[in-house]
Amino acid sequence: MILGLSSFTFGWSIGVEGSMPAVPMNEVDLVNKVVAAELQCVQIGDNLPLHTLSPERLDHLKYLIIKHNIRLELGARKLTREHLQHYIKLAAFFESPLLRFVVDGYQYEPDDSTIIHVINESLPLLKTNNLILGIENHDRFKATELASIMDAIDDEQVGVCLDCVNSIGSGEGLDWVSKVLVPYTVNLHIKDFVIKRFPHNMGFTVTGTPTGRGMTKVPQLLNELAEYKRCTSAVLEQWVTPEEKIETTVRKELEWADESLNYLKQLPHFKRT
Repeated sequence: MILGLSSFTFGWSIGVEGSMPAVPMNEVDLVNKVVAAELQCVQIGDNLPLHTLSPERLDHLKYLIIKHNIRLELGARKLTREHLQHYIKLAAFFESPLLRFVVDGYQYEPDDSTIIHVINESLPLLKTNNLILGIENHDRFKATELASIMDAIDDEQVGVCLDCVNSIGSGEGLDWVSKVLVPYTVNLHIKDFVIKRFPHNMGFTVTGTPTGRGMTKVPQLLNELAEYKRCTSAVLEQWVTPEEKIETTVRKELEWADESLNYLKQLPHFKRT
């Protein structure tokens, strides 16, 4: 399995609505982070949407990933036929092996039959381009629902992008979610977290933490994935709790990334080249 970074490793550095750094991180900065960390994989998701970049920026990005021998994985949001096929063409341009998709988008929450139809329509394009599509377990989807979608499609070109924490949004924990979805998993989002009860005992908070400090059992999960041999890459993501100033938050995010990578690089599951 190859270890990499994601545009969601540096969500605050790239910027979120209402909280933008003075100089937001861009795709070139992200590639430079991968090179500096001596990694060979980067996943650029919908917080840095490639379909909005100019042809010149896309050409330069392709030049950089070829120069540094980096595996580029694409990520997008809103699984419509048009958007999926647009990203398949982008993946072909970059010779990317993996395309990760979040199904839902703004005012768009398709039912299972629509999801299956959209993906089946694009299977010939996926096969022609030797591209694996990973559907992320994102918020509203129960693990068994995603598994049923995978069974209905029943094709090796389509699998699950397994995020370690997202399924909390549907009321499910990683132990259960991994039991159901590991056999379908083609890509892993490594994210660590802690759950703490409020001092007044009326509820809990779910917050991120550097990988290795929280509740995600990363070595156990990697062992489970190794049994099925479908998951070829894992990328670090982070939920960094913000500080009062964006500059302080960005600095904290970079520190968390360094600490998380130091932990992950010690694990025997990742290829060294």
